[in-house]
Amino acid sequence: MKKLVILLLTGFWGQIALAQSDSTPIYLRFPVIPPFKITNISDSSSFTRDNLSKKKATIIMIFSPDCDHCQHEIKEITAHISLFKKVQFVMCSPLEFPFIKKFYDQYQIASYPNITMGRDPGYFFGTFYQIRAFPALFLYDKKGHFIRSFDESVPVERIAEAF
Repeated sequence: MKKLVILLLTGFWGQIALAQSDSTPIYLRFPVIPPFKITNISDSSSFTRDNLSKKKATIIMIFSPDCDHCQHEIKEITAHISLFKKVQFVMCSPLEFPFIKKFYDQYQIASYPNITMGRDPGYFFGTFYQIRAFPALFLYDKKGHFIRSFDESVPVERIAEAF
């Protein structure tokens, strides 16, 4: 009897020791736009989830100004901005302000009122979304519910299809 109890306890503790934690990314466990705070490139103000329009879908795009794929993606998005009339973009990067500002000016982001570009100094988005490649896009409907994500460059038509 004593051996049976020891065997059962050993098996129980073995199961606990070998149990895996939930490896589902946070953004899938909490499929709504996360509470965030970035520094707006246009005027250095804070931009948060509360600043988003409740009447538009949202695309969060994490990028790096020196990434060729990111440069290509923003060229395609701005060239086809008419596909995104009912969408607001939040573009953010963890890099230093001067690098992001240069990208902002180069691609004339100020002329697109539905694009907000900001700096994510604490790399909140990178951690929350477990970024593996740039650009990374996360699409939400106008109620703030997660639709889908894309890693690396994707044709703008595929992005627009989600809405």
